[in-house]
Amino acid sequence: MKVLVAMSGGVDSSVAAAELIDQGHQVVGVTMRLWGGESDTGCCSVSDVDDARRVAQQLGIDHLVFNFSDDFNEHVVKPYVQAHVDGITPNPCIECNRHLKFDRLSERARVLGFDAVATGHHAQISRDSTGTLRLSRGHDALKDQSYVVYMLDQAELAYTMFPVGHMTKADVRNRALELGLRTATKPDSQDVCFISRTGGRETFLGNRIEFRRANVVTSDGEKAGAVEALELVTIGQRRGLGLPGGGPRRFVVDVDTPNAKVVVGNEEQLLRTGLVVNDVMWADRPAKIGDAVVVQSSAHGAAVDAMVENLSPLVLRFAAPQRRIAPGQSVVCYDPTNSFVLGGGIADSANPPTN
Repeated sequence: MKVLVAMSGGVDSSVAAAELIDQGHQVVGVTMRLWGGESDTGCCSVSDVDDARRVAQQLGIDHLVFNFSDDFNEHVVKPYVQAHVDGITPNPCIECNRHLKFDRLSERARVLGFDAVATGHHAQISRDSTGTLRLSRGHDALKDQSYVVYMLDQAELAYTMFPVGHMTKADVRNRALELGLRTATKPDSQDVCFISRTGGRETFLGNRIEFRRANVVTSDGEKAGAVEALELVTIGQRRGLGLPGGGPRRFVVDVDTPNAKVVVGNEEQLLRTGLVVNDVMWADRPAKIGDAVVVQSSAHGAAVDAMVENLSPLVLRFAAPQRRIAPGQSVVCYDPTNSFVLGGGIADSANPPTN
């Protein structure tokens, strides 16, 4: 097969390319140039592009660079900024996967005659007894990335390969060391690529939007403090709320954007019995009302038991109360054994109906 491998300049995608070569595929590496602004982290820096190019040279494969900066700005950066204005907590890395790696890149690969696209994600694709493709968790539970690629449907799964999904991170690094790859000991990327370490989220957003001062109030409406930037506040936050010290722990339980208010309460007030999920995508077919599922709401968050209570909109009811999930975060449903992805969507600001 002719496979286009997305090479970010990290060790996982480097070994993904090497694994495919060992399997006898015709491999070409590609690095997507996404962010044209300041970057000292993530997978968008000049050094990352150079690392990917040099690894391709070491492996003896061609290396391409695709400029998708306009798409990245339109589908990732602009929505990221607008979400903060709207009081929503975005997940830009998932939107990058959705719109760039598994849409724009796959589209370009098909035009160029490639049979598949491969990435270094720690996830696995297999077929069940009926021939249905399954997106399963990566072999290394600590590095599993099935959550961030939950949006892949049957057609996209059929065109995608995850060559390191069956490996542990230690296996990946050992393989890179065996091959003498320059990325063998390179640290994993942890941050949003277009947010620099020096400026941070506050500087990035402050250069693009005007921050609004907001009152911090209790659930009874009593003023408790103030914040200078409502757009930087998220559900569950404890610090930076202008609250006096020494009192009981208080958390952000709601962000009232229209009225410029931040509502705080104790940990119990942060708990919810379920949630509403929008923009739902299913890997195969929709779940049914009454189905048991396992829910994950962050890349490395705990998976919790829930039940499908409604389908339109999707309402999930937790087996036990959980901390409120910030609106805008991705919510992924796994099968009851917590092994493979059923589907997922975006957490709504509304609470589920109680009837």
